[in-house]
Amino acid sequence: MYSAQRNMPPLKRVRLNAARLLCALALVLGSVVHAEPAPDLFPFEVSYDASVEKGISLNGSAKRILTAQGNNVWLYRTEVKSFIADLDESLIFSWKDGQVVPLRYRYHLSGLLIKDRKQSIDFNWETDVATGKYRGKPFTIELSKGILDPLGFQVQLHQDILNGKRDMEYEVLDRGKVDTQRYAVISDNADVSDNSGSNDNSDNNDSSQPTLLKAEKIRENSRRETYMWFDPDKDYVLVRLQQIEPDGSAYELKLKDVKLGD
Repeated sequence: MYSAQRNMPPLKRVRLNAARLLCALALVLGSVVHAEPAPDLFPFEVSYDASVEKGISLNGSAKRILTAQGNNVWLYRTEVKSFIADLDESLIFSWKDGQVVPLRYRYHLSGLLIKDRKQSIDFNWETDVATGKYRGKPFTIELSKGILDPLGFQVQLHQDILNGKRDMEYEVLDRGKVDTQRYAVISDNADVSDNSGSNDNSDNNDSSQPTLLKAEKIRENSRRETYMWFDPDKDYVLVRLQQIEPDGSAYELKLKDVKLGD
């Protein structure tokens, strides 16, 4: 697969990698919740600068917004905009006893030389059945308790970290199948400028740099690496995301601004 990608024209490779970046953002961008032991959610708006490094630099922006809809129902939305592609992703979910219960998920990726990608999932918890469509193909999945969607598991991941968990595992329905997603906290003393393989900042104590919590997505039989840095002094806002592809491409998010609601 990678030899085929190397044979692509350089601009097309960059556009393909940019599309992968947007998909990566959809998977791991975004968690801003208050560092309180209580599981309550509250509205917020957070924005990031996004970049792709693959011979040349491509820059974009990302925004995530959480708004209350009443009766413990919430709307969680992601918008990513760049020269190459745009992403619009949203989830309506209910928040029950500290758990995300997804109700309606929508995803739309579009851009230059990128074929539109759409996905929809509707969760019926009365019949324990989810129906959806991915790239025009319908699917039906039997639900079991705790199954999440590609956005909802991010909310749950962050809330679990806030409540002291260090190893997390979720069943996530995406593209018509359920897969297991695993994450682990690998350092409570990381630096925002750490390289991907560096997990401890104890020998490089710089008082001007905040001490961060660093987490990793656990993969088996894959050379792709994904790391996240959260700032305990800023309500555990995600301050940096780094994804490294097997071909050496580096995708990054860096916190730009955050507004926390009441």
